[in-house]
Amino acid sequence: MTSTREPWVVRDALLVTQNARREVRRGDLRIEDGRFTHVGPDAPRDGAEVIDGHGFAAVPGFINAHTHVAMAPLRGAADDVDLAGFLEILFRLDADRTEADVEAGAKAGIAEMLLGGTTSFLDLYYFEDAVGRACTDLGIRGFLGWAVLDPDRTTQSGVPLDNARRFLARWKDHPTVEPLVAPQGVYVVGRDTWLAAVELARSTGRLLHYHLSETRQEVHAHEQATGQRPVIWLDAIGALGRGQIAAHAVWLTGREIELLGRHGVAIAHCPSSNEKLASGGFCPVVELRRAGAPVALGTDSVASNNSLSMLREMHLAGLAQKNHRWEAAALPAGELLDLATREGAKALGRADELGSLEVGKRADFSLFRLDHPTLFPARPETIIPHLAYSASEEAIDSVSVNGEWVVRHRSLVRRPWATILKEATEAAESLWARRSELT
Repeated sequence: MTSTREPWVVRDALLVTQNARREVRRGDLRIEDGRFTHVGPDAPRDGAEVIDGHGFAAVPGFINAHTHVAMAPLRGAADDVDLAGFLEILFRLDADRTEADVEAGAKAGIAEMLLGGTTSFLDLYYFEDAVGRACTDLGIRGFLGWAVLDPDRTTQSGVPLDNARRFLARWKDHPTVEPLVAPQGVYVVGRDTWLAAVELARSTGRLLHYHLSETRQEVHAHEQATGQRPVIWLDAIGALGRGQIAAHAVWLTGREIELLGRHGVAIAHCPSSNEKLASGGFCPVVELRRAGAPVALGTDSVASNNSLSMLREMHLAGLAQKNHRWEAAALPAGELLDLATREGAKALGRADELGSLEVGKRADFSLFRLDHPTLFPARPETIIPHLAYSASEEAIDSVSVNGEWVVRHRSLVRRPWATILKEATEAAESLWARRSELT
């Protein structure tokens, strides 16, 4: 394992920089204390371990902008049902989960993400201390939102907002785990709780993450209850603002798109989950970006996706937008890679530290094998389209987070998959036993 305190150099790799000019060029990376100190030709090698990168492409780590990583043991538990049926099953299973099985599930999900080149993720769940421990154990960068609901609509012990407040305090100084506030959605969070969550995030300088306008049923139910669509209602109560990431945002009007853009609310676009749950409608990615709302990519959970692959998410996001708009040039490959890297960093308020291979930024990146069949022909002008449309996770050889290898030669560095699998399988057994009682 390379220490974050010892300099090291990746020599002569194909650098997919994702800098402002989106340069792809041959060069070196020098990493010191977890950051890039040289990106380009002829990196200084004094005192550094040198790694031959000639047969690899160095790609910024993917940023998964919306998931529920601890649900890994529930993959396949609610397939082929709409969102209402999905939530009914999952809420009943979630009600009896223990902190120990949440941690085991989170490790399984994090392992999948790391092996797929994801180096940062934004999560929304409860028992997030367990997810934080899993992040620290395996070495991924976690942005973890404690789920906030109205006290009379939760299965959590205690008041969710108070739980979130204590969670923020416990993790506020951690170097790679950033705690945040996560109101579940307007369907279980009323005005007072929502505004209190906004104030908690504002007063502590933390992000706010929530589900928004995922289905037509959700939007219509809220309109019937309040007389306003969700985005209009959030604006009316003064709840929209920068430092927020809204997941899904499928059922939006032009007025709502304009409001989200004006307030700088970022969107986590989750095409696989939305299409699998038959949410209908279509996330207006192009219009949101045009209005000024940053758009990132998220996988959602494996219970609804059923994958944590950002490569697959890029592929589907591009194809779906092109097909829906009857426009082959919509969301081209370069923009898809932006959504998975630069735009994810921007959504998280970390554009100065993450999302590209640039001097001063955190050394979060993957090495893709250029001899892998899914990257052939491996040329500078084809590497970005290949990443967006054809690359397999099996092409990823190694992954660095914060200047430390967390995957090396397709193996997890900090904890073997066999150990993670054993713990997660034990957690899954009790969940699936309860699942059988629901059928």
